[in-house]
Amino acid sequence: MTHTPEALPYDPLLINIADYVDSYVIQNERAFEIARYCLIDSMACALDALEHAVCMRLVGPPAPGAEMKNGARVPGTGYQLDPVTATFSIGAMVRWTDFSDTWVAPQTTHPSDDVGAILAVADYVSRARVAEGKPPLTLRTALEAMIKAHEIQGVLGLGQGLNPYGIDHVLLVKIACAAVAAKLLGGTREQIMAATSLAFFDPPLCVHRFGSNTGPRKSWAAAECASNAVRLALMAVKGEPGYPQVLSHPKWGFNKTRMNGAEFKRGGEFGALVMENVIFKIMGPVVIHAQSSIECALAVSPQVRERLDQIAAIKLFTHQRTLETIDKKGPLRNPADRDHCLQYAIAVSLLRGRLTAADYEDDVAADPRIDQLRALMTVEETPAYTARYNDKTIRANPNGIEVVFKDGSGTGLVERENPAGHPLRRTEGIPLLINKLTHRLERYYSPEQRQRILDLCLDHAKFQQASVPEFTDRFAR
Repeated sequence: MTHTPEALPYDPLLINIADYVDSYVIQNERAFEIARYCLIDSMACALDALEHAVCMRLVGPPAPGAEMKNGARVPGTGYQLDPVTATFSIGAMVRWTDFSDTWVAPQTTHPSDDVGAILAVADYVSRARVAEGKPPLTLRTALEAMIKAHEIQGVLGLGQGLNPYGIDHVLLVKIACAAVAAKLLGGTREQIMAATSLAFFDPPLCVHRFGSNTGPRKSWAAAECASNAVRLALMAVKGEPGYPQVLSHPKWGFNKTRMNGAEFKRGGEFGALVMENVIFKIMGPVVIHAQSSIECALAVSPQVRERLDQIAAIKLFTHQRTLETIDKKGPLRNPADRDHCLQYAIAVSLLRGRLTAADYEDDVAADPRIDQLRALMTVEETPAYTARYNDKTIRANPNGIEVVFKDGSGTGLVERENPAGHPLRRTEGIPLLINKLTHRLERYYSPEQRQRILDLCLDHAKFQQASVPEFTDRFAR
């Protein structure tokens, strides 16, 4: 008689993720409402990317003509693609201008990096179901997947920072998308665990986000991880086995080989915390730690724009995380380098009274006044700001600015505790977020198509009941 050895038990974290994705019921309806706004915001960001040739050359089929009948749609285009390629295309567009939502934690993430995978897989599955005479997935199902993917990224980010180990935060996108994509594809609990385990192989480097190595890869690194996650989920649902000890194997596991023996862990229980508390970027496309700085700069811009030659000093006050991340002096080599420079973003905001993705391009950067303003800036940590930033009960993101003129007059200190997209400012932030979408729709769609999109997006009950293809078809061009 043949003896079949018992299967290895999966690492507890993989079990936690699979149980959450497979069976946890989201009770808080507010989370679904914020998820709808997150999807709206992501579409606005994706439409922004249409104006960036460097992004759009990456979007579409990998080879000319390699499209797919009944494939997933890519917003703002006519493409219908396989779900892996569509994930990359949508993900790159959403992330390209650094204008999508953020979760601040020991490992800060951009949770909506999961939108490409969820929208592509849900659209692909829906169209395949319709072709078989079955009902498509609803947008409520997609929103639930977003809540769970956001939660996995954010709660894992609360558990540890990855950058100190040289690992990019988009590994969290890969893990979350592998799990929720497997579920959307009809995978079992076991297949969700298998897909999630496969996501821990080949963790991405973070070198492209720092110093002189900053480059455009930071705008598509998450899309690459999300598309790889969808590929792994498709494999797992077909029967590809997982690796139960991918984290804990004492010699070759992720913890030993990638974390120097530290445990890769979650920073709390999975629920809906992250979606409920996500921070939207509304005032301009820039690193989250600078969002309230930009708001301060825009507030004082009318007082200084006509007096640039009279400025004696520009004093920036911030918390330590900003100093570690985007306090940057010296030459800036490309748009990606510039949008990770606090001083550059502040200079443009003061000079132009606005900050857009186009302001990071070479033609704008050639304005000598930008570097002249940068040279007048000092950046100083305010200990009280750092303390409030680190206080997880308030999740503040305080910044301040003061412009001093040569005659001794000045703007006085202008401060913001939180940016407009912060959860504590939802009442004023959501109308601005809707305007963010509306302005992008005006660039690319006829009045009739714009209205059809807004009629769906702004009616929460109607939105949740609509099918995923109904949503994606409205954004096709």
